[in-house]
Amino acid sequence: MTTQDTPADTRIMGIVHAALQRDLRRARDVLGAAPPPEGGQRRALGAHVQWLMQFLHGHHTGEDDGLWPLVRDRNPAAGPLLDSLEADHARIAPAAEAVTAAAREYATTTTDGPRAALLAALDRLVEVLVPHLDREVAEAMPVVAASITDREWDAVEQEYNVKPKSMRELGFEGHWLLDGIDPEGYDVVVHTVPAVPRFVLLHGFARSYRRHSAACWSPVVPQPRTAVR
Repeated sequence: MTTQDTPADTRIMGIVHAALQRDLRRARDVLGAAPPPEGGQRRALGAHVQWLMQFLHGHHTGEDDGLWPLVRDRNPAAGPLLDSLEADHARIAPAAEAVTAAAREYATTTTDGPRAALLAALDRLVEVLVPHLDREVAEAMPVVAASITDREWDAVEQEYNVKPKSMRELGFEGHWLLDGIDPEGYDVVVHTVPAVPRFVLLHGFARSYRRHSAACWSPVVPQPRTAVR
């Protein structure tokens, strides 16, 4: 990975937002399916939704504490836009907290009421979150690219989204971002890390992510196939 004093490459932002929206759709689809999840799938799905909200909180914290202050410093004219995005974050936070609480209740119970409550909480979150995610990519990222360099963008990414996390956390996030991605997006994601850790992330955590994904989105977790004798 080589960072430069060229305009910031912000494509990863759209990839992150697309992954969030993908799993929110998946969660709503699975929760609304007949028959609804039960047992291990219910617990896995509830835990995954809680993880999504944790990831979203960290994502917005990195913007509020790292990216937006840097853009304000480099481009004071961007202030009103950034103010509106921070206001969005303030509106989104309570909806995300409600989803976390509903997902925790859902994962630790077996009755149908918590499932309906989680679905309702997800719908309320989607209503405020998705327009914000789309606006951030369409309106804010061109301003960011015009205001800071790729080197500065990478420094924020490293400080807020890479260094605080373990290799296991980064491995999971990497495969989560790559789930169903197109070739261009794949290239963007895998080249955000240097070659050696990239190999570890791609090959060391693929199986565990597949198991996690199957536990959330499939009624039965596939078992490893044994060799034909």
